[in-house]
Amino acid sequence: MKRALIVALIAAGVVVAVASCSSPPNPNPRADLPLETVAVDVPRYMGRWYVIANIPYFAERDYVGTYVEWSLRPDGKIDDVFHGRKNGFDQAETTHHFVDTVKPGSNGGEWSVQPFWPVRLTQLTLYVDPDYRYTILGYPNKKLGWIFSREPTMSEDVYRSMLARLDAIGYDTARLRRVPQSPGQIGQPGFQSPGQRD
Repeated sequence: MKRALIVALIAAGVVVAVASCSSPPNPNPRADLPLETVAVDVPRYMGRWYVIANIPYFAERDYVGTYVEWSLRPDGKIDDVFHGRKNGFDQAETTHHFVDTVKPGSNGGEWSVQPFWPVRLTQLTLYVDPDYRYTILGYPNKKLGWIFSREPTMSEDVYRSMLARLDAIGYDTARLRRVPQSPGQIGQPGFQSPGQRD
């Protein structure tokens, strides 16, 4: 009983930390627009997605070469495995396993992500291109956001178009930083560097 209470208190603390993610006020004039999800063909959405950019936060900070792998389970839930190397490409790859559930009635666009019991977070699919090569994920308060690609690289034109989409729905795109997917990207303008703080 005591252990369950401690776990629940820790979980509540994590939820509060993620939900409040201290950040400066959002200067985007569309900041108050509610986020709307897009329809997702969930089986087609499965597979590997590379993290091209995100709004840095504690759980993914200092990681390079990150990607997720989603796979449908027989019970209809989704195995969500995060892969990355903390503090540099010379470090061993680590993984974190989550279990996601598609919210009924959301056309596949809203998922409940469970990093561990009893914590659940909401993940919103804000865009996926017709060929399922690129996708944008968000969080209800717009303090978290991700740009994903099926490939570890993304052209500058496509990246700028993804930022434009985020700007149009009210994100502060100045907060997004690209995630290095190769050693040569570390230290380049706009890319995150392990140990660097904005």
